[in-house]
Amino acid sequence: MIYVTGDTHADLERLKSKGAKALKKGDILLVCGDFGFVWDGSKQEQKVLKWLGKRPYQILFLEGTHDNLDLLAQYPQETLYEGQARRVSGNCFQLLRGEVYTIEGRRFFTFGGGESDDMDTRTEGVTWWRGELPSQEEMERARENLAAYGNQVDVILTHTPSERIQNFLNMGRTYVNPLGAFLNEVSETVQYGQWFFGSCHLDKLVPPRHRAIYQEIIPISFG
Repeated sequence: MIYVTGDTHADLERLKSKGAKALKKGDILLVCGDFGFVWDGSKQEQKVLKWLGKRPYQILFLEGTHDNLDLLAQYPQETLYEGQARRVSGNCFQLLRGEVYTIEGRRFFTFGGGESDDMDTRTEGVTWWRGELPSQEEMERARENLAAYGNQVDVILTHTPSERIQNFLNMGRTYVNPLGAFLNEVSETVQYGQWFFGSCHLDKLVPPRHRAIYQEIIPISFG
């Protein structure tokens, strides 16, 4: 079975909770950004990553704005579910921007990243990375991958929502960054069944097809 949750922010207790304990061998847990467990490369962090990689289920995460992009880039890419991913530890993988994965017969489009709203309090290369927003090349690759599947997927997983959904949840916002504009484009050009995102730190259904996910660990139902 495939489950999804929101930003974990290196909170190991979330992955020791009752919800996580329900996951069995062969299950998959999707994390919609701000995984947080790849941050400083310390020995303690490596110990935690080793524990995560030994879970009987797979952990597949997107990066958000609280992930060390330089450290993540050091992990080699490999093919996973017909797309490219990075194995961080054992059963724990990073799903890459713009990839389409076929998991249990369903197509998942993933696009991590975001924009830090507290950028002025962070240090570049230590707590903030320029690559948190996508490049033109990453967006074009995403368009090509989606086109290869006829612009049809079952599930979209992102850290941030499209700008349209962001405005619905946060009325009055006027600034549109390149990622928000790109995700608006995706929402208009791609046929999809469900869209999950984690950055809003809410557990809230946005009818009919969007869901902000945070603390909950829920199974994805395909009806």
